[in-house]
Amino acid sequence: MKRYIIIGNGIAAATCIEGIRSIDDNGGITVISGEDHDAYCRPLISYYLEGRTDPDRMRYRDPSFYERMGCKVLYDRKAVHIVKDRKKVELDDGTVIPYTDLCIATGSLPFTPPFEGLDSVKNKFSFMTLDDALALEQRVDENSKVLIIGAGMIGLKCAEGICGRVAGVTVCDLADRILPSVLDAECASLLQRHMEANGIQFYMNDSVTYFDKDTAHMKSGADLHFDALVLAVGIRPNIALMSDAGGETDRGIIVDEQLKTSLPDIYAAGDCVEVMDRVSGQKRVLANLPNAAMQGHAAGVNMAGGHEVFDKGIIMNSIGFFGLHSLTAGSYEGEMYEEKTDHSIKRLYTKDDLLKGFILIGCDDRAGIYTSMIREKTPLSSVNFELMKRTATTAAFSAEARRKKFGGMV
Repeated sequence: MKRYIIIGNGIAAATCIEGIRSIDDNGGITVISGEDHDAYCRPLISYYLEGRTDPDRMRYRDPSFYERMGCKVLYDRKAVHIVKDRKKVELDDGTVIPYTDLCIATGSLPFTPPFEGLDSVKNKFSFMTLDDALALEQRVDENSKVLIIGAGMIGLKCAEGICGRVAGVTVCDLADRILPSVLDAECASLLQRHMEANGIQFYMNDSVTYFDKDTAHMKSGADLHFDALVLAVGIRPNIALMSDAGGETDRGIIVDEQLKTSLPDIYAAGDCVEVMDRVSGQKRVLANLPNAAMQGHAAGVNMAGGHEVFDKGIIMNSIGFFGLHSLTAGSYEGEMYEEKTDHSIKRLYTKDDLLKGFILIGCDDRAGIYTSMIREKTPLSSVNFELMKRTATTAAFSAEARRKKFGGMV
């Protein structure tokens, strides 16, 4: 009987369990969870602060999931070393667990630059986990001023989530625009104006020179006073276990299409891995929930002796602030088709008879159809792309294509 170990307990871990059980009903599965929570949807932690959800509804699977899957979960435990030659994992409490097949699903860790005076700040937080959100919630009230360092997705979702519970939220970033890795200046400006209209203050193209307790002294000369500091500068794939074990890593853990690492019987999935980007043809960290779910499932199937590949990963992001939603995918190369109003932007990027990417802000389009076209490399000449430009619809596909894609529906 096989003995499976999964290090991590997020989305990739949950689907890895399902992948294993789709092939192997009897093998033992041990999950090493660094948190004291079942797998949950991390993007929902800002909604928890808003009061729009609670920890029970944030679960990725129902409460009986682990029992039904025959899993043993070691909560609040961390793997500290993989003994690859003896096929064992050492935990932080001294426990040693043997495995026949192992999946590393350790996700990402927050990155914090060495700010001068940061040690003098009493109330400082990350915003990566449910525990981070719970800790922040306990330290703020309606009179609190919150300073967030970082205008990426994590920082901005924190700003939205905490805004209604405090006296003021300020976001600062060295970049000249919000979401600099996702949007250009025009698109970012549309979202920033919307957030400002909802009470968020921004200091862009500015950085902290040093902290003095509850004051951030900025490069611009501004002094920003706060009651709570959230550090959301960036994240890095958590590759330490694989690197220490001598496995191949770069920005993330290097895996093939079956999610195999360079070490025997060790797989990896989720935000900690580098996989092939379907659009660019380059290895990249494709950190988002759908990719993590597909990777985890493929890893589990292959660990159990089946065969499944992950070969259609693409860069994509879905995020919304105060009711204004932004969806992006692929790359922004080639010819651009654009529609825009004062409150929305739609851009489709095409090259070599393919849809390469899109940006949808404040649009009602069915982005899943565009995403599918990018993943499947659907030739534009095979669809009515003039219709597809105006609205993402299955009507743009031929009757034969609709039967294949949508189960016979025409």
